[in-house]
Amino acid sequence: MLIQNVTKIFKGSSAVKDVNLDIGDGEFLVLLGPSGCGKTTTLRMVAGLEKPASGDIYIGDKLMNDVAPKDRDVAMVFQSYALYPHMTVHDNLAFPLKMRGYSKDEIEKMVNKAAEILEISAFLDRKPKELSGGQRQRVALGRAIVRNPKVFLMDEPLSNLDAKLRVQTRIELKNLQKRIGTTTIYVTHDQAEAMTLADRVAIMKQGMIQQVAPPTDVYAHPANKFVAGFVGSPTMNFIDGTVKAADSSVLFQCEEFSFLIHPTVAKAVPTGLPKKATYGIRAEDIIVETSQRDGSVGVSVFGSELMGSEQFVHGKNGKLTIIARAPMDFKAPVGSVAWMNLTSGNAHLFDADTENALV
Repeated sequence: MLIQNVTKIFKGSSAVKDVNLDIGDGEFLVLLGPSGCGKTTTLRMVAGLEKPASGDIYIGDKLMNDVAPKDRDVAMVFQSYALYPHMTVHDNLAFPLKMRGYSKDEIEKMVNKAAEILEISAFLDRKPKELSGGQRQRVALGRAIVRNPKVFLMDEPLSNLDAKLRVQTRIELKNLQKRIGTTTIYVTHDQAEAMTLADRVAIMKQGMIQQVAPPTDVYAHPANKFVAGFVGSPTMNFIDGTVKAADSSVLFQCEEFSFLIHPTVAKAVPTGLPKKATYGIRAEDIIVETSQRDGSVGVSVFGSELMGSEQFVHGKNGKLTIIARAPMDFKAPVGSVAWMNLTSGNAHLFDADTENALV
């Protein structure tokens, strides 16, 4: 499947700007980004519910720009379950097949197969109001699966589920998609869904693709500051300052303090120092202790979040706030001083002007 130079304009403003995506057969691609970034509009253009202002959309080798939605052989799953409340689960699954003229025997076979895959065979005689939210979501998925389309299009299908059920359902959904092998485009603003479901993640901002890569690459090698800040929880720490030469090492100087940059990161520093940059480091890459060591930075602890086996320590140095991950038993009460070592080989440097990654 190919989305080529696609742009969508609403009331003179570009909602989607020159989007290019080459989606492999059977791939699970997640469109990730904040509200209003253009991910749902992109999905709707693939479905044929919106027409691009420019660009081409191919499903297989066929150009879809002028093909009606019903003829595109795609199936959509929405945030709302969109089930017919007066119909049983069986009839909800069978309805799209009846509309396409399948015989009664074919419909029974396809409905039963979809119900078996989704483990909802026991609910076929129930109506939607008699089901839990998770069961209703499975029925909505089943109505898409039963058609055996070329492409699944999913628009935040798990957002109505509670947290525990959302985790369970996304695991089931990932396994289901791999068993069926249908190309899937999945829209979400939830990075946990993106990281657990996707073969590749396409991160969008203001209608433009920022990076397309497997989840591990997006996390470890963000293309720019926006991606680095959007992916990961808690968000990456960003420190604005200046990269300077210091004898045989490289120093990062900000308003509050300075520290040496790890040699691995320093290799990416451009020539012609000093140079303004943003230093990015995740909470898990900061070593936090109660006593000072060479190169560590003192912070005033103003809070901590216990997460079970670990905690996130929040500290301030001047105007700068830094979050570090620490063991569960780390003792740093509010008002005390903790010491954070920011020199890590996993840190990132971003150009101060373009915000693109230097590392």
